[in-house]
Amino acid sequence: MRNKIKLGIIVFAVLIFVIQFVPVERDNPEFNAAGEIQATVDVKTILKSSCYDCHSNETVWPLYSYIAPVSWLVANDVKEGRRELNFSEWNTYEQKKKNKKAEEIKEEILEGKMPMPIYTYIHQDAKLTDLQKSILIDWFSSINLNAAAE
Repeated sequence: MRNKIKLGIIVFAVLIFVIQFVPVERDNPEFNAAGEIQATVDVKTILKSSCYDCHSNETVWPLYSYIAPVSWLVANDVKEGRRELNFSEWNTYEQKKKNKKAEEIKEEILEGKMPMPIYTYIHQDAKLTDLQKSILIDWFSSINLNAAAE
């Protein structure tokens, strides 16, 4: 029995070692200031601390994002987050898309879905306070008001 346990541990350790060589895409596309969201300082500060790691081209890749299998999950979350919403490309969106995304952002914040609880568990400073939620909701509401006035 002990030999089977030892063999299992060795196989597991070798497997963990081998999977470290599976390539994982952890890139940050080139910064383009023209595409960057233009927001108030308060809004931009909140977005950078709570949203940018998954929803921009300015991801800060922490140490754990280099260790498989966690690296696979983190890279996938960032890829999906950027695909869904990318504040580094916000100004390239058509107004209709901005309006839709603004509504989705407000809904996600109100429902406590964003930032994701798994993210805020590790990144406590990314948790939104009630004041921060209010600031974001007010600002993203103003997008639709501005669009309606145009």
